[in-house]
Amino acid sequence: MSLAPSRSLFFFAFLAGTLTLGASFYLEFGASLRPCFLCQMQRGFLAAFTLNNLAATLHNPKRSVICRYGLASMSFALLGAITAVRQVLLQNAAPDQTADCWPSLHYMIENLSFWQALQLTVKGSVDCMDINWTLFDLSLPEWSLLFFLGMLILGFMQFSRLFLSQHLRPLGR
Repeated sequence: MSLAPSRSLFFFAFLAGTLTLGASFYLEFGASLRPCFLCQMQRGFLAAFTLNNLAATLHNPKRSVICRYGLASMSFALLGAITAVRQVLLQNAAPDQTADCWPSLHYMIENLSFWQALQLTVKGSVDCMDINWTLFDLSLPEWSLLFFLGMLILGFMQFSRLFLSQHLRPLGR
């Protein structure tokens, strides 16, 4: 089996990640939307996902390394989806369940341990609960969740294709 389709899928995932990162930077700097802590975490997972897929595209790996790149991509997409789900849940929470307000991530890292800052970030803040932009009645975290789920599906497709091609070879080979 040729590994060219794997490179194509990695390249497609890289392009999708690049376009999504570009859109997030446009919304921050062009539309002046300030990202909250969970948005920044999602952007970090998106950047790691995109760079991983770029490396896989340029590397032209063998089958075993393709699986490692695929697992890394799916891990970043899963972590991004988890943070997006957390933010969607925060946005849909009752108004009386408001989170604490923290000045900035930099402030938390300077004054708290890394793990305490990470826990408070995942817990969410008031900024994470605000819905300040929608498209087709979906908020940014919902769009982010859809993107990460789509990339997870792409990863599962790639793994199933690799797995099936390896185990369904004719007996003469």
